Amino acid sequence: MASSMLKYATSSVVKKQVMGITGLLLCGFLLSHLIGNCLMYLGPEAFNTYAHTLVTNPLIYVAEAILATIFLTHIGLAAQLTYENNKARPQKYYVKQKTGRGSTFASSTMPYTGLIILAFLILHLIQFKFGPEYVITHGGVEMRDIYKTVVDYFQSPLSVIWYIFCMIALGIHVSHGFWSAFQSIGFWHPKYTCLLKCLGKVFAVIVTVGYSALPIFCYLQGGN
Repeated sequence: MASSMLKYATSSVVKKQVMGITGLLLCGFLLSHLIGNCLMYLGPEAFNTYAHTLVTNPLIYVAEAILATIFLTHIGLAAQLTYENNKARPQKYYVKQKTGRGSTFASSTMPYTGLIILAFLILHLIQFKFGPEYVITHGGVEMRDIYKTVVDYFQSPLSVIWYIFCMIALGIHVSHGFWSAFQSIGFWHPKYTCLLKCLGKVFAVIVTVGYSALPIFCYLQGGN
């Protein structure tokens, strides 16, 4: 019994289910993070106060640990499943068969867009979370001027281009990942296929356009 449960827990089916769940949780984070980023459009006080409220909350460390666990689990399972799939089919075909899942550009480039997103995330943390720190006072409270850090970074056209390129990769990744996650966790029926694929594309557009607009806005603000 124990060996059977262990075998099931380590099967590709369970790995895909967990990867689907973590993927949907990350989609939720992307949306909430985008909403928070939109406070940039309201000016330094609104955005800095929002950021200060987050980082001074003691629960932020718990939230970051949970988010990191979800992200690392998603990446680890994705890498493992990709390796297992390649190992099971070592020979590459000269003619690709277009048979449903795995036949689209988004699905076939998932490992590559995933690597781009990983590289972006590492640089993103270095550039902003651990980047230059400026101090400002809003409402009598001294806090980090993260607004200035973000605006200054995007004064470089190359930084803007890199960011938008990564957001396009992210959009491509989630356009397939969003709806396929429902299939992996078993929430799937042929009559919902079109709806979920459409929702995936809409979500991808919102994420890509929403995040890509931010560096353009910052670039137009000019440096201080």
